[in-house]
Amino acid sequence: MLRTRLTSLALATPVRQTSRALLSSSSSALHSPLPPTISRAQQLRSTISRRSFSVSSRRRDEELEGGKPAPVLPLPEVFSCTEQDTKRLTRLRNVGISAHIDSGKTTLTERILFYTGRIASIHEVRGRDAVGAKMDSMELEREKGITIQSAATFADWDVKESSREEMAGKYSINIIDTPGHVDFTIEVERALRVLDGAVLVLCAVSGVQSQTITVDRQMRRYNVPRLSFINKMDRAGANPERVLGQIRNKLRIKAAFVNIGMGEESNFNGVIDLVKWKAIYNEGEKGMIVKSGEIPTEFMEAAIAKRAELVETLAEVDDEIADAWLEEREITPEELAAAIRRATISLKFSPVFQGSALANKSVQSVLDGVCLYLPTPKEVPALALSVASPHDPPQTLTPTTDAPLVSLAFKLEEGRYGQLTYIRVYQGTLKKGGTITNVRTGKKVKVPRLVRMHSDEMEDVDSIGAGEICAMFGVECSSGDTFSDTPGGGGYSMTSMFVPEPVISLAIRPKGQETPNFSRALNRFQKEDPTFRVHVDAESQETIISGMGELHLDIYVERMKREYQVECVTGKPRVAFRETIQDAVPFAYTHKKQSGGAGQYGKVVGRIEPMEMDEATGKDTAFESQVIGGNIPAAYIPAVQKGFNDALERGILTGHPISGCKFVLEDGAAHQVDSSELAFRLAAQGAFKEAFPKGRPVVLEPVMKVDIVAPLEFQGAVIGGINQRKGTIADTEIRDEEFTLTAEVSLNDMFGYASQLRGMTQGKGEFTMEYLRHSPVLPNIQKEMMEAHRSFTAKK
Repeated sequence: MLRTRLTSLALATPVRQTSRALLSSSSSALHSPLPPTISRAQQLRSTISRRSFSVSSRRRDEELEGGKPAPVLPLPEVFSCTEQDTKRLTRLRNVGISAHIDSGKTTLTERILFYTGRIASIHEVRGRDAVGAKMDSMELEREKGITIQSAATFADWDVKESSREEMAGKYSINIIDTPGHVDFTIEVERALRVLDGAVLVLCAVSGVQSQTITVDRQMRRYNVPRLSFINKMDRAGANPERVLGQIRNKLRIKAAFVNIGMGEESNFNGVIDLVKWKAIYNEGEKGMIVKSGEIPTEFMEAAIAKRAELVETLAEVDDEIADAWLEEREITPEELAAAIRRATISLKFSPVFQGSALANKSVQSVLDGVCLYLPTPKEVPALALSVASPHDPPQTLTPTTDAPLVSLAFKLEEGRYGQLTYIRVYQGTLKKGGTITNVRTGKKVKVPRLVRMHSDEMEDVDSIGAGEICAMFGVECSSGDTFSDTPGGGGYSMTSMFVPEPVISLAIRPKGQETPNFSRALNRFQKEDPTFRVHVDAESQETIISGMGELHLDIYVERMKREYQVECVTGKPRVAFRETIQDAVPFAYTHKKQSGGAGQYGKVVGRIEPMEMDEATGKDTAFESQVIGGNIPAAYIPAVQKGFNDALERGILTGHPISGCKFVLEDGAAHQVDSSELAFRLAAQGAFKEAFPKGRPVVLEPVMKVDIVAPLEFQGAVIGGINQRKGTIADTEIRDEEFTLTAEVSLNDMFGYASQLRGMTQGKGEFTMEYLRHSPVLPNIQKEMMEAHRSFTAKK
């Protein structure tokens, strides 16, 4: 309510006083070491903003008083951090670098490693100099010029100058460089699951793209604060103002520049730090020398306006700045830096930096921003669930080395010395030679070797404290397992990460005679990548691999050839069709079989009904028992659920899996002698198969969100190509000499589009696509699929 009260006082202030303050501040603008916090141009906007403050505050108060159910609060910390822990954690940052493909993530990471002294020289992506970027250690990555696997490293950075003196000094940074291609989205997912902050890289020309929105969604899922870095400021067509507008509108987060570029495109020669109020230049070989000076006169007006905009944006999300802004007093650099940090950590604001990694400009400013504005491991609460009572409120962990160990295995790799397990320690200490327990399996294992990763290189360590990221060898486990050093696993398990369902499948077989390496490779890839699935088709007896896209599966086929010397032949890609119902259908089914002696008897009564995706669990199928009175013995209800799950595996229309369906068991009957688990399992299957055709069943197909970027002259041809593939155009954006088209197209209609787009745009067009949702196929296509399935089963 404090903000509301101050707003009403500010609105009551006479306009004459405000005008006088504005006149006095504008006259001393060029002589003052800091710019005025409010200019005449913003006076009208400030009235609107203040009124919106009052309305939003009142609405928030009304919501609090409305008796809405309060969210479940986690349990408080059991342990407390020692002074030594606090000192260590204050100087530690765990960050990821994420973006759309070709925004410059790996190039930025290469500069960060060079400026922090981790590598002796800079090498470019795509291996133009026959070496390739440090973080792209896989041969395929250097050939294709894309990141396929996330890579971890660590570095030290010395913040030489800060608006807040206590924040200057040396910091340790754990960095994970993630892929930008949507097919490898699980790499981004599991990196963000264990990181405390992130740098979102955007191209100054292309701005917010499809994978940028996906990464933003992943950051929100795990509540990861972020800095935004607008890269490629030296490119023709760079427009940071447009990119900032897209961050605010498309990503829906408050954002403002904390530095602005001096010059544009080829004239870009440095940045102005709006917090320190200085011009920053990079000089010397590879931009190693950072110099600061007075802001040039030609950029002063833009700098004053942008600093006022920064203050105004912060005033909307931070109470202290709001109070100072309403009182119309000067805001110091110390207050501004502290407010940026508070608002960033509380996920209300993203500071936006400008620069060019390839031109070696402003990368050091981003490093300073990582240390000054992103949170410490202590400031991001880690929550664990009780193994014994998973429905209890989560327990808040303490990042202290003296508490029992709680750590999460988030990524697996097959290393030269066995399985390499990447692990984040949330509480306690992980020691080399120590015995730890896998909470999921209860199995005790010894830690034979502990390392800190630097891309594909390793540095042996004896122990790792809370808040750190490391890797260990020789420990068999699965991605997402929790480890503890207390008997029985300590009783706590970290929450699991979100794993998207595959959208595309391929039949695969080895060329020539099958060798043990074929199954060994498939088993390893399945263990490493939760989105890569393998199964044998029950009808055709073919081995089917499933993944997130054509590139995803192509990479694994190529890796089998290179790493396991198994050349493979693949079939035509298959789309992950699904079946579902549109209406609820009641059922009353009796399974009865008599064959001398004890027979089989089970009766189930209930209904099947459509179901939406549960955001909490990520599942769209469910079983619910409403049986009261013991008509079905409790021991047989799990068998009914198994029967329902069996029925979901193969649909009745086309043989594809069933989704979006809930099985509600209401009643039934059992026989004292003839009833058994098998009888009720078969009864559930029979009831489902009998009810499913009555619920207006439909076949669903994956619909993809497709983003196409091409020169403006080919716009008509590109739109015609999308219409030809029965796509729906959702948005078109035109800028300078190129356009971006966003469309929704069935995945089944997208095969072969890459070569078509290259042909119609003379090789200048490019596209990306990501899974959007499953939607019903057209009636004529459904009819064709049903007839094909019927003729196939008839042949059998």
